[in-house]
Amino acid sequence: MAATLKRLRLILGDQLNHQHSWFKEEQENTTYVFMEMRQETDYTVHHIQKIVGFFLAMRNFAEYLRERDHDVIYYHINDNGNQQDLAKNIERLIAEKDIEQFEYQLPDEYRLDEQLKEICESLSIDSEVYNTEHFLTKRNDLENFYKGKKQMTMEYFYRDMRKKYDIMMATRNDPEGGKWNFDKSNRKKWKGSPEIPHERGFRKDISALLEEIEEAEIKTMGNINGKSFNWPTSREDSLSVLNYFCKNLLVHFGDFQDALHTDKAYLFHSRLSFCMNTKMLSPKEVIDSVVGYYYDHTEEIDISQVEGFVRQILGWREYMRGIYWLKMPGYRRSNKLDNQNKLPDFYWDGNTKMNCLHHAVTQSLDNAYAHHIQRLMITGNYALLTQCHPDEVDAWYLGIYIDAIEWVEITNTRGMSQFADGGIVATKPYVSSGSYINKMSNYCKSCHYSVSKKTEEDACPFNSLYWNFLDDKKEYFKDNQRMNMMMSLLEKKSPEELSNIKERASKIIKNPSLF
Repeated sequence: MAATLKRLRLILGDQLNHQHSWFKEEQENTTYVFMEMRQETDYTVHHIQKIVGFFLAMRNFAEYLRERDHDVIYYHINDNGNQQDLAKNIERLIAEKDIEQFEYQLPDEYRLDEQLKEICESLSIDSEVYNTEHFLTKRNDLENFYKGKKQMTMEYFYRDMRKKYDIMMATRNDPEGGKWNFDKSNRKKWKGSPEIPHERGFRKDISALLEEIEEAEIKTMGNINGKSFNWPTSREDSLSVLNYFCKNLLVHFGDFQDALHTDKAYLFHSRLSFCMNTKMLSPKEVIDSVVGYYYDHTEEIDISQVEGFVRQILGWREYMRGIYWLKMPGYRRSNKLDNQNKLPDFYWDGNTKMNCLHHAVTQSLDNAYAHHIQRLMITGNYALLTQCHPDEVDAWYLGIYIDAIEWVEITNTRGMSQFADGGIVATKPYVSSGSYINKMSNYCKSCHYSVSKKTEEDACPFNSLYWNFLDDKKEYFKDNQRMNMMMSLLEKKSPEELSNIKERASKIIKNPSLF
């Protein structure tokens, strides 16, 4: 490429990779562009903290590039020249700056991938696309790995990734500790000890940015403190959170990664998902830091704490991205259980007498965060048991969480949580009665409802909803071997008991605001 060729390079809000090879090259006649756009703020209703987090992280990265003498154009949300649309902004810049080549990195969302292909086809200049240099797999690696196999079980993909990247391996084929998976050691209930250190927080005054967002009249959900924004929005912040996790939280992460508690939003979780999903941190450097810290502190930290963390990033995160690119665009329309109900209003205000849902939803509204078990076994469990349409569930999850980008959100929601894909991701629905919630949390102790009762007026709604769901959907599960035991128990219920269960469940589903 001639040195004089004028290039415009697009950087999306989730492509804030400081280590990308773009920034190590000769930069003559290269302009980088960032865009805060209504196109991106309005395709679903986002949590206010999510919009603030992305805008701040983008602005910080743009400033980082400027400080290193890169030519940067930045469209703020209210700039006069900002046409709020990716295609229009690109076309205008190309004309104004006499750009001769347009370049971008592969988007992680299908809609943006399609849009950028269309944009490039319409341009009168050449274009080139680059890898984001972030993930440990390519888009089609999962398809190739499972070719010819009946089920795409994540565990085997995870084992292959451990071998491929030589992560926690005793030999070429044998895992450290003698087991691939220590999941059975990762299911303890937190009862007040060990003490949970405060999260590595931040106190950023974002009042000026909030005024910009308010001026733009962007519709949002959730709550925010304008004087104390608590999320990492730079690489420096992100590394600080990573180091804090290693030194203070890793020692008990695995034990309590599935635990739930009314007074603890974060427990021993890392809060690194936003850092990684915006690419301020790479998955490999996160894994290397955590595993390296473990090797230096093996007398204090058990392997089960570390393996549980590595599995989430090396296994689950890469696997879900592979599923996304394998199954889109049809995946976003999947509704194999034919669920049609509306998501209850309390998902937007937390106003319910069910203590577990009140805490999980309120925490999500306050912090733009809930850990995976809150998402799967509280909010997701209830949505599935009340047979809500996956579109409704998708929109809520995509909007409310700061780390939610479609490639990771939709596969977890439609696949793992709602079983809307019919068993591609999960081999059985992740549903439970109140007993699981009681086992893993203290939610039930102070609840209006009794977890031990089944169909009485003060019975935990999850109990009747669970059996009603199995009965309503039994045709879908009759050939699912993993459901055999529960379906057998369902068959043993007397007609009178089943009638009472279904009557109670029907009241809850039809009138969720009363519960």
